[in-house]
Amino acid sequence: MTEENEIKEIMELPLLASRGVIVFPHMVIPLLVGRDKSVAALEEAMMEEKKIIIAAQKDETVEEPDIDDIYSFGTIAEVKQLVKLPNGMIKVVVEGLERAEVIDYLDTEEYFLVEAASRPEEKVEVTTNVNALMRTVVKEFEEYIKYNRNLPAETIMSVSNIEDPGRLADVISSQVELKYKQLQELLEATDIIVRLEKMLNLLQDEIEVLKIEQDINKRVKKKVEKNQKEYYLREKMKVIQDELDEDKSTTDEIDDYCEKLEEADLPEKVAEKVEEEIEKLDRTPNMSPEATVIRNYLDCILDLPWNKETDEEIDIKNSEEILEADHYGLKDVKERILEYLAVRKIAPAKKSPILCLVGAPGVGKTSLGRSIARALDRDFVRLSLGGVRDEAEIRGHRRTYIGSRPGRIINAMRDAGSKNPVFLLDEVDKMSSDFRGDPASALLEVLDPEQNKEFGDHYLEVPFDLSQVLFVTTANVAHTIPAPLLDRMELIEIPGYTEDEKLKIAEGHLLPKIYEDHGLKEDQINISSNAILKVIREYTREAGVRNLERKLAAITRKVAKEFVEGRDHKALVAVNSVEKHLGLPDYEHQESNLENRVGVATGLAYNQAGGDILDIEVAVVPGKGELTLTGSLGDVMKESAQAALSYVRSKQNELNLSDGFYKKYDIHIHVPQGAVPKDGPSAGITIAIALASALTGRKVRGDYAMTGEISLRGRVLPIGGLKTKILAGRRAGIENFILPKKNENKFKEIEKEITRDLNVSFVSHMDEVMELLLLEDENHAD
Repeated sequence: MTEENEIKEIMELPLLASRGVIVFPHMVIPLLVGRDKSVAALEEAMMEEKKIIIAAQKDETVEEPDIDDIYSFGTIAEVKQLVKLPNGMIKVVVEGLERAEVIDYLDTEEYFLVEAASRPEEKVEVTTNVNALMRTVVKEFEEYIKYNRNLPAETIMSVSNIEDPGRLADVISSQVELKYKQLQELLEATDIIVRLEKMLNLLQDEIEVLKIEQDINKRVKKKVEKNQKEYYLREKMKVIQDELDEDKSTTDEIDDYCEKLEEADLPEKVAEKVEEEIEKLDRTPNMSPEATVIRNYLDCILDLPWNKETDEEIDIKNSEEILEADHYGLKDVKERILEYLAVRKIAPAKKSPILCLVGAPGVGKTSLGRSIARALDRDFVRLSLGGVRDEAEIRGHRRTYIGSRPGRIINAMRDAGSKNPVFLLDEVDKMSSDFRGDPASALLEVLDPEQNKEFGDHYLEVPFDLSQVLFVTTANVAHTIPAPLLDRMELIEIPGYTEDEKLKIAEGHLLPKIYEDHGLKEDQINISSNAILKVIREYTREAGVRNLERKLAAITRKVAKEFVEGRDHKALVAVNSVEKHLGLPDYEHQESNLENRVGVATGLAYNQAGGDILDIEVAVVPGKGELTLTGSLGDVMKESAQAALSYVRSKQNELNLSDGFYKKYDIHIHVPQGAVPKDGPSAGITIAIALASALTGRKVRGDYAMTGEISLRGRVLPIGGLKTKILAGRRAGIENFILPKKNENKFKEIEKEITRDLNVSFVSHMDEVMELLLLEDENHAD
């Protein structure tokens, strides 16, 4: 056909962009309109000839479509009815008149005003071929209705009376459930014969899909009916067996248990107990609740690894390689494990030690347990004791209780599948006790090599051998572990990592794992060593590497997002780009305030996070001689403050303090981070020097950090957690330390890479501390 026949006329009309709806000619449909541009377009149409062009959005999820988001082919429609709803939306009924194509957008501000060309229907002579095509379409539509229950059967009557082929295709298009783009293609098909053929093909495809769905539904229904029938027959058989007092299934069950007992090769006492329970089950009615209790007991006891154990082929060199590959550093721990293996190789019958790994979060305690299992080629089980406060969690419940079950130790052994696994008891310092008992006391038998050969679980009622299990426990701090439990374990402290160790761990262990977890390869991303150091110094403050792993993962996620958005070259993360990925630093690299101040001294503290520095502040104000202590201090630390004050009072003359000064002033000692509990005697010399400074007005050197317990006569006593405190000071940028003289040997045991470049003064008396740290000043307290 010619261009003149294709275009009837060109007109200016407002355009309504529809979402999820294709309007065809001869179609009357209600629409709900709420967008501002759409409402304005409808109001403009009502003011003119009530005509509007309706074109569909390409993506119906777009809230505010632009020109490029709307199909150029639509339908000129007449507004039949318009009702404004209370919520501001408009309900409109429109009737499709004819196809139209948008040629140009004249205005897009208040509403879409377009120049559209109508596309009239081509007059098609209803020949024999056309008539046959129409009949075939109507017949397929009738078949479609048979399978699609959403359309009433009367619909076919209204369709079969249509004689115009173009109208027939449009009416059926408005009735069939087709995809959005398929409907748009039918709308754009101006050739009527092509449109009918498209409609026929789509109908045939839909009918095939509906047939398959119907077949699936029939098969599902048939299967459900079969299951219901089988259930009914089984229930009927049970009733018949009860009437006849015959239960074949119970007989089979007893035979199964007897067979398992023969195969299990249980210890004599355990086998006798199992035989007794099987006989009891045989005498118990099948539907009795007692029968279920006996079955659960037999299943549990027969699943335990009474005589199953993994074969050990101890290779010291191979074990060392495994430990080195899995963890960097941790020299003492690895050495102790290798010593155990050496002894085990020489004397296989030796009892397993109980190792307790103590260290801050993130230093690798839990993962070290897995590495030990790998090195020994044993099964590995882990039990978290954090928050456990019920003794029955360890020893189990007696079978007289409803819902009774074995304790978590026996359950873990059942899961392990062997009697000699590596058993990790995590967070052993986090247990507590209440009216339900003390789980720490219940663990005494588990962790005592002299007793755990016959561990008694309340549920089992027979002893279980735990002597071949290698128990490894972990804790953040040792002082919260009950003394009898601590006495049964060999303590190995993991103080934390230096910056160099963290860097090597990040490069050798963390980054390869992070890249793999985030779907990146090493040729796509490179985080430089200096960038990692910046993250360590300015974005983390920890003894372990857990937060470091999180920060490096955050950088990797940012890079992964860049690749998804179209990045096509390797990402190089340098020092100057760290802030781009992680934002502003969380910490300053030199955390410690190195200024000389009056009444403020820097101490070293040991905590669960791996140590920190504390600025102890003292304020002296006129008063009545009261001493105030704040900062969530424990009893030991308060007593240490009292001892420090008594020492300073004894040095009244040397410090040029006036007689009775302690009666004229109130002294307030505060340790910042008041929400964090603090205790221990090691802050004694720090409190004493801060007191002396505040009372004399002489400044304390700010470039020193110190730790040490003080006696009433000024003696400086040794402290614990030395390596952890030194690491905390180094992280804060401190290079000068004052330590107790009696800790000098312990200091020498610390690795040289930690103590290198440090200026350490070992003192035995408080006088030496004051001589080192108190600066001369003309201001004195009267």
